[in-house]
Amino acid sequence: MQKTKYSAEDEQILMTKLWSPTIADNPEAFVLFAFPWGQPNTPLAKFSGPRKWQREILRDIAKHIKDNQGQVDMQTLREAVSSGRGIGKSALVSWLILWMLTTRIGSTVIVSANSESQLRSVTWGELTKWQAMIINSYWWEISATKIVPAQWLTELVERDLKKGTRYWAAEGKLWSEENPDAYAGVHNHDGMMLIFDEASGIPDPIWAVGAGFFTENILDRYWFAFSNPRRNSGYFFETFHGKRDFWKGRQIDAREVEGTDKNTYEQIIAEYGEDSPQARVEVYGEFPASGDDQFIGPGLVDDAMEREKYKDQTAPIVIGVDPARGGLDSTVIVVRQGRDIVAIKRFRGDDTMTTVGNVIDAIEEYKPTLTVIDEGGLGYGILDRLVEQRYKVRGVNFGWKAKNPVMWGNKRAEMWGAMRDWLRSASIPKDRQLKADLVGPMKKPNSAGTIFLEGKKEMKSRGLASPDAADALAVTFAYPVAHREYKEPPKTLRSSGSTMSGSWMGA
Repeated sequence: MQKTKYSAEDEQILMTKLWSPTIADNPEAFVLFAFPWGQPNTPLAKFSGPRKWQREILRDIAKHIKDNQGQVDMQTLREAVSSGRGIGKSALVSWLILWMLTTRIGSTVIVSANSESQLRSVTWGELTKWQAMIINSYWWEISATKIVPAQWLTELVERDLKKGTRYWAAEGKLWSEENPDAYAGVHNHDGMMLIFDEASGIPDPIWAVGAGFFTENILDRYWFAFSNPRRNSGYFFETFHGKRDFWKGRQIDAREVEGTDKNTYEQIIAEYGEDSPQARVEVYGEFPASGDDQFIGPGLVDDAMEREKYKDQTAPIVIGVDPARGGLDSTVIVVRQGRDIVAIKRFRGDDTMTTVGNVIDAIEEYKPTLTVIDEGGLGYGILDRLVEQRYKVRGVNFGWKAKNPVMWGNKRAEMWGAMRDWLRSASIPKDRQLKADLVGPMKKPNSAGTIFLEGKKEMKSRGLASPDAADALAVTFAYPVAHREYKEPPKTLRSSGSTMSGSWMGA
């Protein structure tokens, strides 16, 4: 067995302290005891302890433990924190992980973020820093996205406490919006903690699967969501609104947090304005207003989702294709007939020829009047191949000059403007990903009032996903397409249940 840092007697004393109720059931006491606050020649030499807002959450856990001990039906503690930047969220996340693993022997912690980069570079980078400082650092072995107990500790626990250690770990878990079921994990009677970092960028289906972690009726069930409030839609937004009865929400103004750089926040306010979305999100910890800066408001999308389909058989069918640029982006094919969306198809990880095949399948199934492809990036190769095969397709480049350049800064903004007008009377499916895509981009008028639309890279810098489905829908408005005359199918075809309309409606 590997030796510990201390003698056997000292190690037993340390374990007794860490596992005593006064520390184990009081995370604030644990953090104050386990880290070298104020000790010379340590990174915490000039710090006396957690900040006020951090202490409040640590105390909430202690209260939860006290209130639920001995109860028949124990509750899951759910807390959501909406804040400005730089208040110490990642530090608190690290403390929660290390407290849970240390004091809840055999427990599991799952940590997810809005992106792989955030998870690996920020969340896990901060955890590595705090793990190195904790008094029982040698208990743990940490890798790029996982922290597990050292072998000597698992052997000790299994031998002396007769407790299994298979699920005793903290894991940084990635997610796939297209395959949320793959996110599902273990159910652990020894304790379960789920942490969402930059939660505003985590899609709704992952939240729904995350709830399944807490089906066991046990005391130690904790779900924390931390984020700058970058979107006024989605599950994180709803934890403060429609789902606020199920969550304890905290909104934190970064200027009111001790130890933060107040000059940085005042500079943001001075540069962008007191009521700007930048000030609301980065400083006040408030969700952006649905107003002048949001191109498509959630109310407009919600109304379209509630409308019945028009099923106008004289309306032309147009297919829009937004090819993936790689990474987490998806190739999306949207089929629109007049004021209805007939179908949305999403594909991830396909090469160019596979994508060409997917587009051909859609064309053959829905018989569109026109198929329009965003020809930027990989799109041109897809377009070129379809033209070679004599399909009726056209490309559009988002950077093209708009027909009305005084109003619209480029073709993409113009298409989104047409799509926004269409939404006022359209019928669209209740697709959460589509809604997030539609309401995500902000508009960016220049000094002359010409409207540009926020780009995908800018959205990703705010923690938002690429609006692939909305862009695929938008390209269906790139070119005018005339209505067609509808002809009643022959009776023989109608009686057999196979109609001409059925072949091109695809509904």
